[in-house]
Amino acid sequence: MARPENVLAIIEREGKKRAKRFLSKLPENTGTLLELDHLFFISICLVLGAVTGFLGGLLGIGGGVIVVPALIILFDVTDLFPSDQFPANTGTLLAIGTSLSTIIFTTASAAYAQIRRGMVEWLVVRRWVVFLSVGSLGSSYVASGLSDFFLKVFIATLVLFVACVMLTSWKPSPSRDLPGRFLSALLASIGGMVAGIAGIGGANIVVPTLIYFNAPILRATATASAVGPAIAFFGTIGYIYRGTENDVPNSWGYVYLPATISIVTASILLAPFGVRIAHKLPSAPLRKAFGLLMIIVALRVVWSIQY
Repeated sequence: MARPENVLAIIEREGKKRAKRFLSKLPENTGTLLELDHLFFISICLVLGAVTGFLGGLLGIGGGVIVVPALIILFDVTDLFPSDQFPANTGTLLAIGTSLSTIIFTTASAAYAQIRRGMVEWLVVRRWVVFLSVGSLGSSYVASGLSDFFLKVFIATLVLFVACVMLTSWKPSPSRDLPGRFLSALLASIGGMVAGIAGIGGANIVVPTLIYFNAPILRATATASAVGPAIAFFGTIGYIYRGTENDVPNSWGYVYLPATISIVTASILLAPFGVRIAHKLPSAPLRKAFGLLMIIVALRVVWSIQY
């Protein structure tokens, strides 16, 4: 009489068969989600935060122009939000909302420092900050109604614009005085809307605008830093509210909390180091290298539309 197989061996063999049958019935893109190590994702975000903080201190650029495309690519590669479970634009909206949430913290220290130095144009702040905030708050309503295709093209275009500025050292010609109340309200509302849709905060919008209206570069930068936290804060509130309709794990609306915490922590730690290095290295080659990198990033964002 043949000896019966070990009961545990039979259970193990049958269990493996059932597991294989279960996995074979899942959508193809589920494999990426199952294999994604949460700790590894946080590690990537820590690196992203470190790079953002360092380059922000080194080149004086806003972190959003790095964080938004990087998170779009990261969410796309890891397939954290598959299209059969979430709306197609979920990953892009989370990238934008998360970026704005990080800017609240990363710009606060810069704003405080600029205020202490007395470089802020308070007339511009008083005229612009409310309308910048309203535009940023409303941006989430506009962005959530746009297709993923349009959002990615818009963000890629803005990243390419920043890249061109970095490569050419282009600056608007200072030819006019600061605008009056009506034009200030209009420009600030549009600027806040654009900044909120792109998730970039206000520096890349406010600084060129103020320079065009004959504001000195240092005062333009200081004023942009002063209004930056308000733009980011109200933009974040909008994305949190608009995202409550979608039940996304580990998120608060359209703010992905693991990414926010990791990026903010690393960025704040590395920003002072970038500032110190900036005083020791020539900025022109670094700006051009960053411009080339941004072109690659923009193209990768566009590529994610097709694949």
